[in-house]
Amino acid sequence: MIDWTDAFDNSSYVQGSDRLPDLWAKEAASFRSGLGQRAQVGLAYGAYPREWLDLFLPEGAAKGTVVFVHGGYWHKLDRSYFSHFAAGPLAKGWAVAMPSYPLAPEASISAITTSISRAVRFVAKAQEGPLRLIGHSAGGHLVSRMACAEVLPDDVTERIARVVSVSGLHMLEPITLSAMNDTLGMSEEEAREESPALAEPLTDVPVTVWVGAEERPELIRQTRLLAEAWTLEGADMSSHYERGRNHFDVIDGLRLPDSNLTKELLR
Repeated sequence: MIDWTDAFDNSSYVQGSDRLPDLWAKEAASFRSGLGQRAQVGLAYGAYPREWLDLFLPEGAAKGTVVFVHGGYWHKLDRSYFSHFAAGPLAKGWAVAMPSYPLAPEASISAITTSISRAVRFVAKAQEGPLRLIGHSAGGHLVSRMACAEVLPDDVTERIARVVSVSGLHMLEPITLSAMNDTLGMSEEEAREESPALAEPLTDVPVTVWVGAEERPELIRQTRLLAEAWTLEGADMSSHYERGRNHFDVIDGLRLPDSNLTKELLR
């Protein structure tokens, strides 16, 4: 029998991960402060609680906008912990939008997907140029959902130059068998409907799945699953297993303009 609670337990297998939220919050606050007026904080993209985003602007005209969607298994954290992960794309001349979103148990997974769709449409209306979406963990699930058919309007999807799911969750049915579902309250039907691996992809939007090679086996399986499922559907898929990276430091590359992860996002 598979222990699905253990399969999705990233924190217990990474020493010091319990200290990361406090560290990230401090680094993110310092980063926002250093940007001055180039940090537009607390823009409402919807009417519901937590439907707010921060927009970070590069020096000079932006080449386009990156939308970064944070993780936390749909029930933890918010945008304020992750501001400093905008540093790499910003240095390359891209604006970066970071939305918060409603969390479980107050919001269902499908409602959270709708909120991120609303955030992407808000950014598309507010910003000119191409869009690039990247999300980590639960955020990887959410940006993958944006690359599914009939989630975003055509005039938005035609502007999406790339989607990158970092350590994303792409098949949600196993989560209904874990202790986490006591908080998420996800039914088997919703799990199927919200699983990108079971959905029709937008074949004209390039998608990259990225995962740390030192992550839990289930996260690696989830990465491979989307790559294989969507390749069979004709999607433009790329995969990368980053050596030496775990579930938490796998996004560190976004802090650097010339890291492999930043290069992949912006290529």
